[in-house]
Amino acid sequence: MLLEVNTTLVSNRELEQLFPAISMFMRRMVSHDYASVAIYDEAAHSLSLYPLDSPLTQGLIAADATLPVRETPAGSALLEREAKIFNLLDLTKIHSRFVDQMLHQGIRSLCCIPLLTRKGTVGTLNLGSKEDRAFEPGDIGLLKQVAAQVAIALDNARAYREIAELTDKLEKEKLYLEDEIRAELNFEEIVGESPALKHVLTQARTVAPSDASVLILGETGTGKELIARAIHRMSSRKDASFIKLNCAAIPTGLLESELFGHERGAFTGAISQKVGRLELADKGTLFLDEVGEIPLELQPKLLRVLQDQEFERLGSTRTIRVNIRLVAATNRDLAKSVAAREFRSDLFYRLNVFPVRMPPLRERVNDVPLLVRYFVQKFARRMNKPIETIPTETMNALVGWEWPGNVRELENFIERSVILSAGSVLNVPLAELVPASSSLFNGTLENLERQHIIRILRETRGVIAGSHGAAVRLGLKRTTLQSRILKMGITRDEFQS
Repeated sequence: MLLEVNTTLVSNRELEQLFPAISMFMRRMVSHDYASVAIYDEAAHSLSLYPLDSPLTQGLIAADATLPVRETPAGSALLEREAKIFNLLDLTKIHSRFVDQMLHQGIRSLCCIPLLTRKGTVGTLNLGSKEDRAFEPGDIGLLKQVAAQVAIALDNARAYREIAELTDKLEKEKLYLEDEIRAELNFEEIVGESPALKHVLTQARTVAPSDASVLILGETGTGKELIARAIHRMSSRKDASFIKLNCAAIPTGLLESELFGHERGAFTGAISQKVGRLELADKGTLFLDEVGEIPLELQPKLLRVLQDQEFERLGSTRTIRVNIRLVAATNRDLAKSVAAREFRSDLFYRLNVFPVRMPPLRERVNDVPLLVRYFVQKFARRMNKPIETIPTETMNALVGWEWPGNVRELENFIERSVILSAGSVLNVPLAELVPASSSLFNGTLENLERQHIIRILRETRGVIAGSHGAAVRLGLKRTTLQSRILKMGITRDEFQS
């Protein structure tokens, strides 16, 4: 019998397959009316009861599947690491709602055998009966031998599950990182030599070696994520994951699940377990972009993670500990949000340990030419276009624009310009720009466009049509260019001189 038990239990690595196998042997060995396996959760100091096939089990365990260790008879067998037999008098002395339910179902005797392994006690094997003194000391010897094999099988199943969960987590992390690699970043490198940018980089180098929370402040498009990644790369966590979550891009109802993860069945539509970004960022850096958009009801849970480095998935009571470094970013004035009671002050103080302010592009005017050249090279190489020249009047116009969308707006504008450029000269749609100050220019915007057309006509020697003509290089139709030449009063002498 014991050999058959061993052969069957060792071949089942899933808990769902293991419990029916245990049930089969229990029915053949010892007469009973109730049977369960209680698995010990050391972190929660509780026992999770799993029913075995017996007449009374379902009615009892459905009432409360997880119980504190000290509220169950199995708890004493677990803590004392020895088999316990309880008669009716013993059971009536235990003050527990679960025991009261057992007595109500007619259970008059109970036997609890600890499941011992070299790593510790993993739980208990529990048998109950409606008969008085149904379990004799003589039964204990056989049950202990069965329990020893059950313990090994449970330990193997738990290890198998942990390995499967870790593998699944790594797979999800791999997919996440692949998505991040495919995602278009604001820019690949930090470009600029302005004092404002150098100050930010000095701050990043200063705070990177610590594990302090960093709050990056700044307008949209200033490159907050780039600085967050730079902090991660310069930290001791550089070999671990950098996990990003944009709090404004995810619906409020799904944000908690994205951040903390959820168990299967935690809510409608949760058909499988989900690992949250917090778990993915364990031992690495979690970047919360637009952190000011986190709803008030979710903020205490995030605060707990920052304070205690622990949380529970949705639908689970198991506490998960993580070791993360948080870098947050926002374009909102969080101090005003705190005053308006739209953001918790205690969370703000935890985030604002080391604030870094990203300057808008209008405060980095000297960096605009460097950024323009960088983006032109980037997109020209990507589109396989031989752009070698940026006209002076074009650069003056780009420097003069305030760029309310900051670096992101400049990048998108240059990409569009590269698309419109057919030759070696960058063709910029100047009509889309309104100069910040007319004193920056020698003439109006129309004059800048006029000079640009004359320059292209000189380079094409007055040829307007054809694949190498001025119209193609300017990204215009032939008739449109001719109309503009007439409207602007451009004469042949101006581009042939």
